[in-house]
Amino acid sequence: MRAGNPALRHPLLTALALSLGAAISLGISRFSYALLLPPMRADLGWSYLLAGAMNTANAFGYFIGALVTPAVMRRFGAQAALNGGALLTAIFMLLSGFVTDADMLLLQRVLAGIASAFIFISGGVLAARLGALHPGRAGFLIGLYYGGTGFGISLSALLVPATIEAAAAYAAPHAWQWAWLALGCVCLLMMALMALPAARIDGSTPAGGNHGGFRVRPFAFGLAGYFMFGVGYIGYMTFVIALLKEQGMPAQTVTAFYAALGLAVVTSSRIWARMLDHFKGGQALAILNALLAAATLLPVLTAATPAVFVSGILFGAVFLSVVASTTALVRHNLPAHAWSAGISGFTTVFAFGQIAGPTVVGWISDQAGGLQRGLVFSAAALLLGALLASRQRALQ
Repeated sequence: MRAGNPALRHPLLTALALSLGAAISLGISRFSYALLLPPMRADLGWSYLLAGAMNTANAFGYFIGALVTPAVMRRFGAQAALNGGALLTAIFMLLSGFVTDADMLLLQRVLAGIASAFIFISGGVLAARLGALHPGRAGFLIGLYYGGTGFGISLSALLVPATIEAAAAYAAPHAWQWAWLALGCVCLLMMALMALPAARIDGSTPAGGNHGGFRVRPFAFGLAGYFMFGVGYIGYMTFVIALLKEQGMPAQTVTAFYAALGLAVVTSSRIWARMLDHFKGGQALAILNALLAAATLLPVLTAATPAVFVSGILFGAVFLSVVASTTALVRHNLPAHAWSAGISGFTTVFAFGQIAGPTVVGWISDQAGGLQRGLVFSAAALLLGALLASRQRALQ
């Protein structure tokens, strides 16, 4: 890579551009659904089981995408996977604004999940390679990429309620559909902004391919801890807005809560960067999972607004850094040619955990105890993930 390359001269700007990929793949494509769930459920008469199944469908698609992405990157390169995934995600988001049938919405959530996996994994690989060009700031740059999810969450928190309110003012029959259309347009804009900076990082598959150097057994406890993270965190991110509305929190306060959660995600890259650079084993993953368990329990124990905001800010400041911690774990313990396979392996178990989480929490929430009981299950899964990750050791 030439010394005049902007990826070398302006790593922060390049990482920020890459972070728009995380904003599309998770912040908008997946986590905006928490804001859309209450109006869609009220309009379409869904149970919590069906509402949760929508994010299960998205996670199932993400799981498929995680399996396919390494082959896509080998064939076309990381940039093509990033940009193609962003375009497809935007299209599927737009299509969600034209249908009301549950089966069609489930299918589109699956397809959006596949496309978002292309973005998230290829973007993670590019972020890791950018970090390799700046070893002293690698943890911060990788965290900045994943923190881009927070931009998507905060933007969704502002855009979704405003769009639904504007559509309702014009007596639109399904006002929530306009929010999907607006979010799809934002994804297209973000794709255009990140394409050129991403092209300045080497996105080809290094000699040795994606498979060499990564074996499951040495990472068994880390993978198990990350699986439980996938099971646990998604329940909070799917149902916390519905819980707050059930508890009577005003709409403007709910918007502020979700925007604050998103901003906390952005700042997390700075908060945990040193820890990600320092620990070589599963310590960071264990610590962050335990903090998430505490954050998940807070809105169950009390509906007091200050405590709820503490929960959201703590959750936002931690949950994407869990993802960054696994990228750091791969980077610390594997040669560069195996990073793609390592990141894809962790992403696959993460996606598999997410498949179970929303539906189980939705099913529990339809029973006695409601959403509070469902979030207790999520917290228990996160705590188990912390215990498992604590046993992951650094490779020699």
